[in-house]
Amino acid sequence: MKRLSDIRHLVIDMDGVLYVGERPMPCLTEFIAFLRRQGIGHVLATNNSGLTPTQYAAKLAGMDADVSPDHILTSATATAEWLARQYRPATRVHVFGEDSLREAMTDAGFVLADEGVEVVVASIDWGVSYDKIKRAALLIRGGARFVATNLDPTRPTEEGLVPGTGAIVAAIAVAAGVTPVAIGKPEPAMFELAMARMGATPASTATLGDRIDTDMEGGARAGCATILVLSGSTTREEAEAYGPDFLFEDIVDLLRCWQRQV
Repeated sequence: MKRLSDIRHLVIDMDGVLYVGERPMPCLTEFIAFLRRQGIGHVLATNNSGLTPTQYAAKLAGMDADVSPDHILTSATATAEWLARQYRPATRVHVFGEDSLREAMTDAGFVLADEGVEVVVASIDWGVSYDKIKRAALLIRGGARFVATNLDPTRPTEEGLVPGTGAIVAAIAVAAGVTPVAIGKPEPAMFELAMARMGATPASTATLGDRIDTDMEGGARAGCATILVLSGSTTREEAEAYGPDFLFEDIVDLLRCWQRQV
């Protein structure tokens, strides 16, 4: 894929691309409107499982960006969709995580339980405790499959980098003696689920993100073109050393270039 005009579908990261924290990026409204006007399919995909798609849609609406919850894929909903393809309805699942992950699991038809489970699903848990880690580890040692929404070791905050899902999942993994199956970026599964939602193929799809280790690597592994913006966590030096298919300062720069090609 050599031109932006060849792209018919986008898998878009959110934080660092469409907004930074609670601050929308310039031209966010115009960018989403452009995609819709040009008929470019798009799914907003994030490893952050702390909010539901409906809550993310509300956050974006507060930034004057009109995005349906159906166009938002979190690592929690991706994990639920992935599991639903492999397990029958009413399968008993133990959730180590927040309400957003529990909601994703129940919406997919699973039964939440603390014993007699076939799967342990782990993600960020703001109330993590020794007892929660112990329960999850014992269930896994008892034969339950171990699945993680993602393995991000840290998450950026105003205080700096703080422990992320991967740091918590690592404690369970060490205690259980089992490495989890991960679904979120950079695993191809999340990109494949996003493409399935759009009826897309890798040949027509690009991933748009601000991180090399998740957005770019994951998109490349899924066979997609890669668009890297420098509005988030990657420096120009790092970006140029990696060599994405397209490189822009931010979505303002991307939109201006794309508009010239259509």
